[in-house]
Amino acid sequence: MILILGGTTEGRAAVRIADEGSAPYFYSTKGSLQEIDCAHGIRLTGGMDAASMETCCRENNIRLLIDAAHPFASALHRTVAEVASSLQLPVIRYERRYPPRNNELIWCDDYHDAIDKLNEHGIRNLLALTGVNTIAPLRLWWEKHPAWFRILEREESLTIAIRQGFPPDRLCFYRDEEDAGELMDQLQPDAVITKESGQSGYFNEKVAAARSRSIPVFVVKRPALPETFYIVYGEDGLRKQIERLLPEFFPLHHGYTTGACATAAAKAALLALLTRKEQADSPITLPSGEMITLPIADTAWNDNSATCAVVKDAGDDPDVTNGCRIVATVAFSTDIALSGIRFLAGKGVGTVTLPGLGLEVGGPAINATPRKMITEELTAVLQDFRQEKSAGLTVTISVPGGEEIAARTFNPKLGIVGGISIIGTSGIVRPFSTDAFIASIRKETEVAKAIVCTTLVINSGAKSERYLKARYPELPPQAFVHYGNFIGETLKIASSLGFQQVVMGIMIGKAVKLAEGFLDTHSKKVVMNKDFLKELARQSGCPETTIQKIDGITLARELWQLFPVEEQEAFFNLLLKRCHEHCTPLLPKGDLSILLITEEGVIWK
Repeated sequence: MILILGGTTEGRAAVRIADEGSAPYFYSTKGSLQEIDCAHGIRLTGGMDAASMETCCRENNIRLLIDAAHPFASALHRTVAEVASSLQLPVIRYERRYPPRNNELIWCDDYHDAIDKLNEHGIRNLLALTGVNTIAPLRLWWEKHPAWFRILEREESLTIAIRQGFPPDRLCFYRDEEDAGELMDQLQPDAVITKESGQSGYFNEKVAAARSRSIPVFVVKRPALPETFYIVYGEDGLRKQIERLLPEFFPLHHGYTTGACATAAAKAALLALLTRKEQADSPITLPSGEMITLPIADTAWNDNSATCAVVKDAGDDPDVTNGCRIVATVAFSTDIALSGIRFLAGKGVGTVTLPGLGLEVGGPAINATPRKMITEELTAVLQDFRQEKSAGLTVTISVPGGEEIAARTFNPKLGIVGGISIIGTSGIVRPFSTDAFIASIRKETEVAKAIVCTTLVINSGAKSERYLKARYPELPPQAFVHYGNFIGETLKIASSLGFQQVVMGIMIGKAVKLAEGFLDTHSKKVVMNKDFLKELARQSGCPETTIQKIDGITLARELWQLFPVEEQEAFFNLLLKRCHEHCTPLLPKGDLSILLITEEGVIWK
């Protein structure tokens, strides 16, 4: 059993992840005002001291604590650490992301230090954006100087402020983050004080509003966390840490793509090259903006290069590369004409021989997203070490045994020879090929139903979900469910739960398989059928010259460029019609919309 200490944005995210599991859990908040739906969670309210938290853990067989509370909830962090030590329980800290500390801001170790620094700078009129619970710690300031506090407009907050003796006429009520700038214009304070509250605390927005008005900003630093906590920075990192510490909680485990592994290895190799120190792990940023940390298997040096390896963990996906060593060798280029980063295919990584993959023919089979991830990580490292931006790097990615593995994939058919591809659009592998994944689809769909989502948006993965979330910003995160390859099973689940409105986002690679009638689009079961596509083009009225071009494509996404503009509407509309013919019967009492999405995120109409 898991106990989540929440009440924050991170607490909501922790609930979303826990609801993907197959077991109940507890979600605890100090107050009862936070509205949150826990599909499988048991809600607890009321503050807990060490004794009551320990009793709760013992009585409910708690085996893992997740601290997703506010970063300034110091007393709670200490209580969690004390209970964890007493009961020998692991603690995951779901931490916020914080921007680097800007030296142009005035940083304060605590509220006493803040009062001293306010006095040192001769500040008189202060706008406090630190919340109602900081009225007491700043009492020595506002008793002697004019100050305004922005607080939440609710009875509990007003009661706390009045109990502290703060003048009611100097309270400002929070509306949204845009009102901070309006308050500054209205009150004309000498300075603003805020907390280092991170992204979800709108720290950047508060600072930007003040700095654009040339108002000094005093920032109270976030308190240090206990060293025994396992720190994670996002939903994928949280899930992976739960899987490690409590493996039975989820029916199916996630993994990391070869692209994420290559990125971690490359970053570690550059750091090893610059520091001559062995690397134990490598924190990287996923395309979603989340930071994860992958372990480094080994580090080696050779003259002017360094090499690091990551052992790929694909989770429960039957991935042929699971357990492979993804190796990156990084060296400064000896070619003075070379700047930037040059990618090379080492042993076990394929070389591109055919067009249509979006990669240079003759170049390494390292896809666009991994290249971007590696480039961003290495560029950041160079900047941290004050290396010249024009310095050239060569990055060689190798996969021992990759030639043999590639023979069991579709790489030879795609014109990739000599090894595997380094791929991945999200950095995360979500298993798509077992009964457990279908069970997880049901769980996620049940959560959407439980929180009264009237529209269910199903999609194949991270890329299409990103585009669909932009199209439907009003829908909660739980409304979006990955079907992976199991289109038919997902629609049957949606129908059984009584969803009246289902939107399915699909990209062209899966659409051409679905249009032919395959409701499970896994590449091990079905591949793109060019004869079917040619027949579809004939039925669309395309000329024979266009139809014959289909024989020359390698990937389905090339269809977007293959058809002239005047032929696209007839072909893609017929493709969508065929998809509807196979899917609509599975949702007999609901309305199904199918959206065909291009690689650039354009919805085909």
